[in-house]
Amino acid sequence: MTDTAVAVRIGVIGGGRMGAGIAQSFAALGSDVTVVESGDLAAARQRIRNGLSAAADRNALGGSDIDTIMGRITLAAAIAELPADSDLVIEAVPETPRLKAEVLTAAERAVGPDTVLASNTSSLSITELGAVLKDPSRFLGMHFFNPVPASKLVEVVRAPATAPGVTERVRGWVAALGKAEVLVNDAPGFATSRLGVCLGLEAVRMLEDGVADAESIDRAMELGYRHALGPLRSTDLVGLDVRLAIAEHLAATLGPRFEPPQLLRDKVARGELGRKTGRGFYDWNGGTKGTTR
Repeated sequence: MTDTAVAVRIGVIGGGRMGAGIAQSFAALGSDVTVVESGDLAAARQRIRNGLSAAADRNALGGSDIDTIMGRITLAAAIAELPADSDLVIEAVPETPRLKAEVLTAAERAVGPDTVLASNTSSLSITELGAVLKDPSRFLGMHFFNPVPASKLVEVVRAPATAPGVTERVRGWVAALGKAEVLVNDAPGFATSRLGVCLGLEAVRMLEDGVADAESIDRAMELGYRHALGPLRSTDLVGLDVRLAIAEHLAATLGPRFEPPQLLRDKVARGELGRKTGRGFYDWNGGTKGTTR
């Protein structure tokens, strides 16, 4: 890896949980960050501040104070407001191909020709997303994990059109963030989502079939296979709606082994999406760890 210097000017499109975490991580290292959020700008700003407060509680800000880091972050309502001299722009909008294509097209118009463009998608084809760009050689996937500031991994996904120099620049920025990267070629679900969803769906089927309760299934993987989180609690943290969308995409591209269980569909239909709504396979209303119901 040739360049471990953090990018100086960053754009993040989407101020939700993932976008806020990405913005926080770069700003904490000294980057100027513009966050584009089409919804509630105040809520997006507060989301970033809350993340910094949590990092401060973990003594993970490296001596910087929250107000100084927040001073490096600009909130914008439109993609056209991205600085033209941005080093890197990452889209972190919902997993809808049409929306991502629109966002990436607008980002390419807003920035200069040397800006690297990236998608935080967890499963969508980087090749297909990049096809809407005039210059797909500067585009690749940067799949961050939730919660971004505490996670140690970024999955870097290169498409056939991605320029090698772009890949190396991104790998350097990931290293500067203090995170490890895994480099994968563009394929449905990449490496992490494909394996994670496969395990998660089977755990849901086991729960559906009455093999064991959620806590027992998770503890079996945590204690027997040393997984940091069991597959059902992990699904609650990712979001049941997100996992369902990925499973549907993988079922369409890789076949019926990724067909979502009815229990997962039912929970999403009821709005039981995991920690973000307070209920999923666990009850999250009483704390951050979740308890079985």
